[in-house]
Amino acid sequence: MNKRIPNDFFQNNDALFVAENLIGKTLVRDFGNGEVIRSKIIETEAYFGGDDLACHASKGRTPRTDIMFQDGGKIYVYLIYGMYWMLNFVTGKENHPQAVLIRGVENCIGPGRLGRMLQLDKSFYGEDLETSNRIWIEYSQIQGTIITTARIGIDYAGEIWKNKPWRFVLT
Repeated sequence: MNKRIPNDFFQNNDALFVAENLIGKTLVRDFGNGEVIRSKIIETEAYFGGDDLACHASKGRTPRTDIMFQDGGKIYVYLIYGMYWMLNFVTGKENHPQAVLIRGVENCIGPGRLGRMLQLDKSFYGEDLETSNRIWIEYSQIQGTIITTARIGIDYAGEIWKNKPWRFVLT
């Protein structure tokens, strides 16, 4: 069995480092009924707190964003369009809100599709990646090349923030 990535990986590094270094790692989802999905992460995006106008935390601490203000290694899920749960991992230290959006894994591209495949819901909010029995990340070997691009779907954040090369894709 592969080794689970500990929370210090998320706590001791910023979102940009984590977003790039999650590429090629294995996302594991155990449904508790014998069904387990193991799939390599192939697309991520980094989001950085108060200054990053594309980041939810740029609007301040709210009930929705509270988890982003805690130590890294927790799950931040939120619902979009009333139907898609987006999977994010909190990074960094307490009171320095940052997160990494998981945009895709092998055989499932698109964060909305991923949330559906993993059967995410609000109960995952705040889940600890190091101790969860339902979802975690394991070390694995990367095969391929990582490219960086601008983030997707954040035109509202303005030219500076939407054009940051903070999206990582395995090719």
